[in-house]
Amino acid sequence: MQGLVMSGSNNAFEVKCEDGLIRRCNIKGKVLAHDIKYYNPLAPGDVVEIEVDSISFNEALILRLVERKNFFPRLNNKTNTPQVLAANIDAVVCITTPDQPEFRPIFVDRVLVQASEQNIPVVIIVNKEDLGISKKVETVVNIWKSLNYTVLFLCAQKKQGLEAFLSLIDKKTICVMGQSGVGKSTLLNSIAPHLCLATSKVSSHTNKGSHTTTSSHLYEVALGNSFVNIIDTPGIKNFSLYNINKQNLVLHFPEISDLLGTCKFGVSCSHITETGCKILESLECGRFSKQRYKSYLNMVKEL
Repeated sequence: MQGLVMSGSNNAFEVKCEDGLIRRCNIKGKVLAHDIKYYNPLAPGDVVEIEVDSISFNEALILRLVERKNFFPRLNNKTNTPQVLAANIDAVVCITTPDQPEFRPIFVDRVLVQASEQNIPVVIIVNKEDLGISKKVETVVNIWKSLNYTVLFLCAQKKQGLEAFLSLIDKKTICVMGQSGVGKSTLLNSIAPHLCLATSKVSSHTNKGSHTTTSSHLYEVALGNSFVNIIDTPGIKNFSLYNINKQNLVLHFPEISDLLGTCKFGVSCSHITETGCKILESLECGRFSKQRYKSYLNMVKEL
């Protein structure tokens, strides 16, 4: 029998099985041992094969992980291992705000790069548009739009702008992510009030949110005659890239990806001070925006 991982960690998972029951499942022995050490062996969205316990019909053993079509990771800095936030998804929904908490385009750019590495589309949501959209935010959003990223403005708390979002995610499995306080849980409550997810206010002293979601969880949400599978993830303070090669980072910036290897010093160019650097030249002529170049340097420094 197969099942869909809904939530869990370590060696205890909630799995929705083909017979409709949600069972508590443990991994049998070392059947999920990987060549790479992962922070978590399974993630919401994973499909697994199970063996139902002969004594307790509500429990089962996980025998095998069915091959993923994709997965969306980040590097867990505490353990220096990849942490899979979601698996088998159709899109990553990255939520940001113009304020409360502070607008962080570098965070969004990191998500765009990681999703590009996994070949997963991204929808950028600018929540809390009722706070007002500054010139800075508008400028960055227009850059994302010019690169063919999908960007939507909405106010989840007031249920404004949800129609366009719902039409984008119809019949899909999505991973919703962002900093603490951007309104992930509020958005999910607006779409599916029966979830009653806990929410919290952004601190007036730090302008930062507090963690209300502690682990990833998949919710199956009915939308009239349709549905969407939403994987809600914990608020992330810092999104660290996983399995991104510094020399190939340019490939994940569509406005300059064709410049890889064309600099005077080839792929060894750092794109910071060298003469004959095509990326610096593109920065000078306005092809590469200063904000995106700032994001690029931020990632290069980490990698």
